[in-house]
Amino acid sequence: MRWTINEIETFLAVIDAGSISGAAIRADVSKSVISKRISDFEAALDTALFTRHAGRITPTDAALTLAESLRPALAQLVNATEAAASGGTDLQGRLSISAPMSFGIHHLGPIIAGFARAHPSLEIVLDYDDAMVDLARKGHDVGIRLGEMSDSTLLSRKLCEDRRAIVASPDYLARHGPLTEPGHLSEHATISYLNRRIGDIWRFDSPVRPPRHSHLVTNNGEAMRDMVCAGLGIALLPMFIVHRDIDEGRLVQVLPDLRPHSLPIHVVWPPVRPMPGKLRLFIDHLVEHLGDTPPWLRT
Repeated sequence: MRWTINEIETFLAVIDAGSISGAAIRADVSKSVISKRISDFEAALDTALFTRHAGRITPTDAALTLAESLRPALAQLVNATEAAASGGTDLQGRLSISAPMSFGIHHLGPIIAGFARAHPSLEIVLDYDDAMVDLARKGHDVGIRLGEMSDSTLLSRKLCEDRRAIVASPDYLARHGPLTEPGHLSEHATISYLNRRIGDIWRFDSPVRPPRHSHLVTNNGEAMRDMVCAGLGIALLPMFIVHRDIDEGRLVQVLPDLRPHSLPIHVVWPPVRPMPGKLRLFIDHLVEHLGDTPPWLRT
């Protein structure tokens, strides 16, 4: 018996989803189809790839090692066949994009829509998630990352930098007094971001004591802004989230002479060689629309 591409894709989908049912939902097929493909793949390899117990399926060490080898090989195979199918003209296949939720909703959607209009034969999957997802394990071709890049096996290209601002609502400032000195920050509660420590966020070109920890914590920038608008505290947020609120008076930028570290915005992708045409063109499209000064800072 020989293995098939469908079986390899299904095997990786089960690894990523963590279950037969999760893989079935992603592939839009029944659980029995997924189970049969896994069984056939194990039979073709003459080895057990999963242990099954009490309705759960767990990959073996051999399965995890195999998955790490198969991911780049499958990606190269897909890229080659898509390039041949397009004949170098129209893009074919699937492009899966991961992006932070607030940034994606406010600024990425129209850019991707324009790319989709230009390439109607390309299937585009857009996944908004503020968590730092593993692109390869989630099956994404490309991602948008906000903030400094940590050591990574991903390739990256810097698109632009966003300014950040300390903001408060007029109501909050009326009740708690104006913030006129950096030393006043420690007297105020901040709306905190769940995915980062306060000390990592409140960073400036000069030493500044950050505000005290708040009892309000969220994993989404827009939720932070909403709490600030409600007068529940102050926050240090990127301009792509708060520029309209500042312009329209819902928020006030405080201590504008302080210089928070800027927020770099990168596009990242797994190191696949050769680089797929759909990926190269999408990155060029992002650079065209976001490069240098981003749209929300141009006015």
